[in-house]
Order: sequence, then structure tokens, then C-alpha cells
Amino acid sequence: MPTVADVLIEGLRRAGVQRLFGVPGGGSNLELLEAARAQGLPFVLCHQEAAACIMAAVTGELTGAPGAVLSTLGPGVAASANGLAHALLDRSPLVYLSDRHPAGLLAFATHQALDHPAFLRAIVKDSLTVTAEAAADQVARAAQLALAQPRGPVHLDLPADIAGQPSTQTGSRPTPGAPSPPSVAELDRAADMIRRARRPVVLAGLQCRGEDSKWLRALVEALPAPVLTTYKAKGAVPDPHPLALGVFTSGVLEEPVVSRADLIIAFGLDTVELIPRRWSYAAPVLSLVRAPSRGYFTPAHEVVGELGAILEELAPRLHQHHADWDVVEIERLRRGRQGALEIRVSGLAPHRICQIAREMTPAGAIATVDAGAHMFPAAEYWQAVEPGEFLISNGLATMGFALPAAIAAQLACPERRVLCFTGDGGFMMVAAELETAVRLQLPITVIVFNDAALSLIAVKQEQKGYEGVSMRYVGPDPAALARAFGMPARTVTDEPGFIAALGASLAASGPTLIDARIDPSGYREMLEIVRGKPPGRR
Repeated sequence: MPTVADVLIEGLRRAGVQRLFGVPGGGSNLELLEAARAQGLPFVLCHQEAAACIMAAVTGELTGAPGAVLSTLGPGVAASANGLAHALLDRSPLVYLSDRHPAGLLAFATHQALDHPAFLRAIVKDSLTVTAEAAADQVARAAQLALAQPRGPVHLDLPADIAGQPSTQTGSRPTPGAPSPPSVAELDRAADMIRRARRPVVLAGLQCRGEDSKWLRALVEALPAPVLTTYKAKGAVPDPHPLALGVFTSGVLEEPVVSRADLIIAFGLDTVELIPRRWSYAAPVLSLVRAPSRGYFTPAHEVVGELGAILEELAPRLHQHHADWDVVEIERLRRGRQGALEIRVSGLAPHRICQIAREMTPAGAIATVDAGAHMFPAAEYWQAVEPGEFLISNGLATMGFALPAAIAAQLACPERRVLCFTGDGGFMMVAAELETAVRLQLPITVIVFNDAALSLIAVKQEQKGYEGVSMRYVGPDPAALARAFGMPARTVTDEPGFIAALGASLAASGPTLIDARIDPSGYREMLEIVRGKPPGRR
């Protein structure tokens, strides 16, 4: 007779889970690992619980099935918080299984007991305590809830004395319910708003999935209308497309086009993606979404449903309609934006790393990008042609995202090349996961944008009667750290050195690291451009 652990693993497999990530300890984790081994479900041992959650979240984002994490009780649950919050804010489907003290022991160990559901309440969609009688239903319910809009993490709390108990319940495949189709009146009103607009702009967000991108491209070409994407939707319309104007930053980079719009078509936009600041556009918003979200603006009209199906219904209603955008003007705006962040510096420029990396990597390559100043040139100059080719934590969110994300992306897409763009600060937060990449022999290229900003100390100098202060770099050496894990690494300070290092990395069969000692002197100007500081105050 199968045990509860057997049933839980079977339920995860039925939900499409490809592998487990985690930092297991004793208790129920061991029985889950044994059940996973018996059923052929791979397990990836990680060094940090938060990194394991990021890996699972990215897996869910790329595959459309939930990612899954095994965690220990108490400290392991607490250490997972940042990764679970990432999954919640990035709308990534994830099932999080935590070990727990047996119920009979809690009365004797109240000083050591952490109330897992109470602790996780703000960063998971729900918490379910597994029982032997209902384990199959509970894992199916967790997967279904993780996939329901808005997607996110769901917690399964597994008492250690339950995992090995027999369970007679049979499992079922989770089937998240599709939204009800929009009414004819809702579609007619949306089509009327588009027909009346002379200069519509399309803003695509994270609810736009791979299967929706062909419909989105057909819409913007038929109108025609310029399109911007959020960071999470980059690639929904190929970046090289003449109507693609880049990433919507909630700043001034997009103002020349959005300020001209008389209608903003928000396609799959979740307002959790927007940087907290006042919505400054007067044009009405037509929101086409899988699930509504609120904040920053109130749509003039909203249509809820499957995005591709909505556009398929709108297409005949927009037959022979043409907007008044001047395609020459759009191209001029496009070129101006592309050059905005090409800031000249005396040393190795961050934007040149991104441009060179894109030029040298094959089609279909995936970039994972950490939070930090380097994310802006990465978002601008890494040309994505499909969803999933540019992976980033929502907005200015989770530092330490890029390395775990690269590991997950390479496991999910073994036939594709994966590059990890990370700053020195974010890299050090998860450096132990270099060992994970080496152990699994994943051909990831880790590029550290090393500006030494966090690693300079003031050194008092006294010599020949002169007293002054200089700055000295005392920070970690990413290349030396990588080599200590058995990973080939190079330090570069100029473009020829970076080109040579990247070429060697792309020819390698395992992971490599490039410590790019960049010139950060242009960061301030770049951030002022993105944030919109008035020119007179720069």
C-alpha cells in the first residue's frame, strides 16, 4: 500500500512537476526523497532555501507546471521567506513542502515550535496541513491553487509522523479552471475603444504567455501600434520587431511614445509589475487580462479571459481598422531609446557587455538578470525574440536571483545556452550555488558586473607630512571564488578581454565565470535617465 509520501510525489508528477529543489533535513523529507527516487522524480540539492525557491519558481515560469521545493521545519521555513515572496510577486506557480514536528511532540516543544502557516501567511496563497486520509486531494488542491490566477506559491505542511503512514486515496490530475469567456457586449465595447483610437499603444505584461504572443504580434501589426513590455513580458513581441519599443520602466524612457497615446491597451498587465509611483498618463486604459489586479490606474474598460481567445474574438471586429501612427516616427523613437543608455565611459562599459553577449550567443539563448544598476542595460540590449529568453525578478525586487534562476533555466532547457548577469553584491548572496552548477555540470556562463562599489574602504595615508584618504578595494575576488569551487574563471577589464573570455566560456561543456571589472562612472547618469531627473539637476 502506498504511503503518504508516495501519494504526494505521485500527485506532484501528475501536476507536471519536473524535479524537486531543496535543502532537506530529517523527518518527512527523507521519506519524500525516497518516494521521489522510486518514482524517478529528480531532486536538486541546493545550499540555500531561498535559492531553492527561486529555482522552483523559475521552473514553474518556464514550464507552466508548478515548481516544487522540499524544506526542513522551523529555520528552513524561515530561510525560505525571500524565495517564496519572490514567487508570490512574480506570479510563479510553486508547491512548497515543509517538514514539521509530529503533533504529539508540540505540547513538549512549544518553545521550539514555529507556526509555519502563520509565518508564511503573507507570502503564500494558502497553507494546507497534510493528513493521511486526504493527502492525494491536498496535493492536487495545492497544485491547482498554485496554477490558478494569479499564480503563486502554495504551502503543504507535512508532519513527520504522517509521511510514512499508508494512504488509500487515489490521486487525480489538477485541472485549474479557465476563466469564463467574455460577453459579446464586453468584446464589442473593447473593439469600439480600439476603433476610436488614432494612436493606441500596447503595454504587455506577465500574464502574456508564449501561446499568446502570436496573437499579440498580429494585433500590433494589424493596427499598427507600438508595443512596450514589462520586464517579465520581454520577448512577447520580438525585440528586433520595428514596432517593439523596449521595456516599460514606469519612467521617462517611454514617455515620448506613451504621452502621445490616446488609448493604452494593457495586455496581460498585472499591476504588481509596476514600480510604485504615480500613474501619469491621461489616456484611457483598456485592460485585457486573465485575472484583474488593482492599483496605479483604473481601467476605462476591462475584459477578463484567455488572452489569445480575446484577441481572436476581437480580430473580426477590427477588420480594416488602421491607426494613425507614423511608422517613421515610431522608428525614430525606437532609435532614440536604443541609444539612451549607451553612456561612454573610459573603462569597460556595462552596456557593451550586454551587447557583446547578445551578439556572440546563439538564437534562443536565455539571460537571467539580477537586481541592480546593470539590469537596465541588460533589459535594453539583450534582444529577446520569445517569452522566457529574459528572466528577471519583478521590478527592482530580489537580489541573488540570477544565479539560481540560471541553474533552473539550464535544467529546464538543456538544449539552450544560459547566461547569468549578476552584480557583485547579488552574486555574493548566493555564491554557494556555484557548487550546485559545478556538481550538475551545467554549461552556464556567470558574468559578474563587478563595480567594487560595496567593497571599497577608506584608508588613511600619512607620509612626508601629508595626511589624506584614499580608497582601496578589499572585496571578494569572484574569479578566485569560482575556481575554489572547481569552476574555470577569468577576470577582464576591457572589451577584447571580455570577448575572449566569453568565447572560451561558450565553447566549454561546464559552468564558467567571468569577473567583469566594469567602469561604473556612467551608472548615475543612466539612473537619472531612467528615473527622469530633470536635466538641469543632473
